[in-house]
Amino acid sequence: AGNTGTANANAGNAANSNATAAKPAAAAPTKESLMTMEKSAWEAWKNRDAKWTEENASEKYVGFGASGRMDKTASVKSYTEQKCDVKSYSLSGDQMQMVGPDVAILTYNGDQDGVCDGKKIAASVNSTSIYAREGDKWKAVFYGETPVIDPKAPPKPAAAKKEVPKADETKPDAATEALLAVEKKTWEAWKNKDAKALEEVLAKDFAFVTGTGRMDHAATLKSWTTENKCDVKSYWVGDAKSVSLSKDVSMMTFKGGGEGTCEGQPINTEWYVGVYMKDGEVWRPAFGMGIPMS
Repeated sequence: AGNTGTANANAGNAANSNATAAKPAAAAPTKESLMTMEKSAWEAWKNRDAKWTEENASEKYVGFGASGRMDKTASVKSYTEQKCDVKSYSLSGDQMQMVGPDVAILTYNGDQDGVCDGKKIAASVNSTSIYAREGDKWKAVFYGETPVIDPKAPPKPAAAKKEVPKADETKPDAATEALLAVEKKTWEAWKNKDAKALEEVLAKDFAFVTGTGRMDHAATLKSWTTENKCDVKSYWVGDAKSVSLSKDVSMMTFKGGGEGTCEGQPINTEWYVGVYMKDGEVWRPAFGMGIPMS
């Protein structure tokens, strides 16, 4: 009789353990299933309805708005704080990239017609959404976009957005420091137009998104080396924050800029997002995107 309570407790613990173990994990995504979620997100944005973000964004979510980097709370708040009138939108050219079994990256083009805070929004943007498996659901962990640029008809040069690098108010944690070290190797190789160094750093399925579109590994190497029309005297990366998305995949958002020119224009300071996958004991960039500062 003295062991009855222990026996019952053990039985209860076993039942709870079995119930937890029996909870199904989210099925592997298809591009179509995630694009269905994405279209719902755009519809919610058009209708200024924060419910989609409240229910489908992870607590790890990061996005960018007029005020810069936003977490989930700030993103939800922006639905009521930002005044937008969106008449229409359409999404096309979608591609999905898996980074391990638990992280999916969607890239696509969004055409839109609308005004936000009295200013006409970009008519066409290259967009990236990142989703991560969290238990039995796929949750949004990132959204960013950059206006489409026609390489044959680039926009007139705007005033360069410069920002003097300053020491972070709080020292990045060890995980972020490790990713920053990898990112600096990538920037150094880009500065030096060093294809061999890039090959040694980047994941084999690396992709990068800019205003001109999505580049795969081979196109990125060409763009950053043999077709690189930049004269970079120095560069900096900082203001970084990272989050673990799975055992072997992490995401980091940060600012990057430099002294020098690209195609005759000053190098702008921009926001960036990077997704990194662990290869043995080494972190490798699997995906990146540059996002102009508002």
